[in-house]
Amino acid sequence: MVIIDDNPASLELLGSALAHADLAIHSAGDPEDGLDLVYQYHPQIVITDLVMPKMTGIEVLERVMEFDPSTEVVLMSAHYTTETAVEAIKKGASDYLNKPVSIKDLREKIGVLVEDALRRRRLSQLEEELSAGSEFQGLVGRSPRMWEVFSRIRRVAPHYRTVLVTGETGTGKDLVAQALHKMSPVASGRFVVLNCSAVVETLFESELFGHVKGSFTGATSDKPGLFEHAHGGTLFLDEIGDTPLATQAKLLRALQNQEVQRVGSLTARKVDVRVIAATNCDLKAAVAAGRFREDLYYRLAMVEIRLPRLADRMEDLPLLEHHFISKFAALYNKQINGMTQRTRLLLAAHPWPGNVRELENAIGHACIMTMSDCIDVLDLPETLRGGSAGDHGPAAEPLAAAAPGGVMPLDEYEKALIQRALAASGSNQSQAARMLRIGRDALRYKMKKHGLQ
Repeated sequence: MVIIDDNPASLELLGSALAHADLAIHSAGDPEDGLDLVYQYHPQIVITDLVMPKMTGIEVLERVMEFDPSTEVVLMSAHYTTETAVEAIKKGASDYLNKPVSIKDLREKIGVLVEDALRRRRLSQLEEELSAGSEFQGLVGRSPRMWEVFSRIRRVAPHYRTVLVTGETGTGKDLVAQALHKMSPVASGRFVVLNCSAVVETLFESELFGHVKGSFTGATSDKPGLFEHAHGGTLFLDEIGDTPLATQAKLLRALQNQEVQRVGSLTARKVDVRVIAATNCDLKAAVAAGRFREDLYYRLAMVEIRLPRLADRMEDLPLLEHHFISKFAALYNKQINGMTQRTRLLLAAHPWPGNVRELENAIGHACIMTMSDCIDVLDLPETLRGGSAGDHGPAAEPLAAAAPGGVMPLDEYEKALIQRALAASGSNQSQAARMLRIGRDALRYKMKKHGLQ
């Protein structure tokens, strides 16, 4: 909790009256110092006086709501008016109290807010436990659709020879393929991947089945294909719909007979390979259009695992957010505890055309950009923010890229961002910290780290 009041006696009274074992209380007699505490500690409750020098309680309320709309803000005033109370409630205040405040009433009101905050904390802890229990071979989810996917993987993995995995781009088809391999009897064998859309059509047959020396220009030696390389393991054919029609007949024969014939060779070679094919296109439509062999389709689709879009399992969004924040916080060696409520609301409203991969990229970007322990809207990619409110100031302005490809190393970006905030604030550290949505202590630490004293 943060208490902001320019009256020292009132600060002392409120601090002692609200002392609670489960409540950390920070106080400030200056509203700007109080906002620094809000940015630093991310309190669940803020109590502020209405009439103060430099900044009114309504202005403090607006700044807190801009930072994190989930914060409970209580205003107090000796100059109570209905109009001011209505304005405060419209702007997001939880309550508006008239001074002198009844300590009994205040304790009851704050007690309810504390209980709500503790309930949210318990829900957050439960979310962490659910996240840990909702991960299956790298896939995350607890929605009915994902439990069905997990169930099919468990049933199919011990027995499959061919499997077709379907779903839109970014739904996790490669993770399903890896899970099938890891849970199969050939888990100790190779997991070989071929992206069918990335192979030149004239070389496709050679990639899959190999070739002998002299079979075509450039074939200077014998070369085994991916089927032979995956012998005793699994071959994952990603984007199978892009396989050239001329190669599909030989692929079907390899699947049926478990044997391959190198380009230019007269001898067939036996192989023991499990094949997983994946596609984001409608193979039935491709069959109808004559772009895909019907017999190959039915051979591959003997067992099909269909992955849902992220938009069709939005109940998994909080789990995925927690999973990716933990992943990238560890990768970047940063302490990131979560995200603000307005960020959660923005992510929940997004349609996610790129599915889980788009979400992963968005959170990875945010974990790089955030300068605090909590991801905010301004940390998200600009395409996701869509010019949202609060998208202004040094933290939102693009910085000139200092490296090839338009990417600036993280430390250099952080240093440049701090320099810009200091320049915009006239070297006022408190103001610069507020621009960057971090506490002054955090700013001073980062200034020292980058030699900006």
